[in-house]
Amino acid sequence: MSALRTEEFTVNMGPHHPSTHGVCRLILTMDGEKVVKVEPVIGYLHRALEKICENRTYVQCIPILDRFEYVTAMSCNYVFALAVEKLAEIEVPERAEYIRVIMLELNRIASHLLFYGVTAMDIGALTPFLYGLRERELIIDLFEMTCGQRLTYNYIRIGGVARDLPPEFVPKCREAVKIITDKLVDYEGLLNENPIWKVRNQGIGYLSPEDAIAYGVSGPVLRASGVEYDIRKNDPYSIYDRFDFNIPTHQNGDCYDRYLQRLAEIKESLKIITQALDGLPEGEIQPKKKINAITYKPPAGEVYARVENSRGELGVYLISDGSTKPVRVKTRGGSYNQLQALPIMVNDCLIADLVAIFASLDVIMPEVDR
Repeated sequence: MSALRTEEFTVNMGPHHPSTHGVCRLILTMDGEKVVKVEPVIGYLHRALEKICENRTYVQCIPILDRFEYVTAMSCNYVFALAVEKLAEIEVPERAEYIRVIMLELNRIASHLLFYGVTAMDIGALTPFLYGLRERELIIDLFEMTCGQRLTYNYIRIGGVARDLPPEFVPKCREAVKIITDKLVDYEGLLNENPIWKVRNQGIGYLSPEDAIAYGVSGPVLRASGVEYDIRKNDPYSIYDRFDFNIPTHQNGDCYDRYLQRLAEIKESLKIITQALDGLPEGEIQPKKKINAITYKPPAGEVYARVENSRGELGVYLISDGSTKPVRVKTRGGSYNQLQALPIMVNDCLIADLVAIFASLDVIMPEVDR
């Protein structure tokens, strides 16, 4: 009997597919259910955020960049403020630095909780989605209490923060930290040893440490491949060098380890928040010399600032000519490099596996189509 002959065919996944997390188009070369090749196609979401910033004053850029990576918008606020502060050598008050760290780590946890829920739902489990959003709501309530917003915040400003913490913030934050710490046991119990979850994720979407580095992958995806690199430790900014926390890594570089990596990072962020709350000093939240939103002019020069975002390295390259508006604003997000590495992670997987692989990368498309 002669072997069954098959013919490859091409199919589009996206740009309006729920599993591509936004307007990402994947051109798939298929052999039956097997994915032979995947080609990401981007460009459906360009909003010219960089060019818009170049036509705004420095303070006006902050709410624009809120939309750059809206799932962790506090980091977008912070990295732009950090770039201007490095350029102008602005000294940030102690209390403002502590508040910034608390907000950044809360937002990191909120992002990873969303990852936990959405990734599980992509693969077919609904309960984790309800769990993740339930605890994420505790953090969003803290943000709303502080700055009045629940998704895009415009809170971290050049030289400090927009307003001080309300009196009820610290006890509510401690309560949220305790609840999330306790609930992580439920998260792990629900999925870690679930046989269906393990079959769908273990050994799927392998990314070697060598390939991860070659493609410029960063953040949890890099650390899940065994590379111990975190900007908070390797190139410290703000006051992160004052806190005791670890950089968790995993060795298998598959979807399962990328899932475990986010849960491990939530635990470390909770440790940082607890230490920051314990050491939170009194004092000013803005520099002595106020930053005028319209007339502020940093010195001429160029600078690159980067932070460890929930999706990897988040950076801003800034050029100033000494006027009220930047000459050039260039952003760098982790999702772009993760998406670039997707084709080498397929390896004749099934189309259902591709959904799991894409979800494990935690790509946010505005960070790609900036």
